Amino acid sequence: MEYHVYKDNAGEWRWRLLASNKKIVADSGEGYTAKADCLAGIKSVKGSSGADVVED
Repeated sequence: MEYHVYKDNAGEWRWRLLASNKKIVADSGEGYTAKADCLAGIKSVKGSSGADVVED
């Protein structure tokens, strides 16, 4: 898997997590004004890999 960082049509930074088949597994859900904030969002997601799974 890989993270793809890009600027959207509004000029904001976003990220997508792509599977090996290039399908989108997850995305930022919001745009960031600064690229550094976008990269911090990726770091946050990477750091939550141990998060609990909650089922309803």
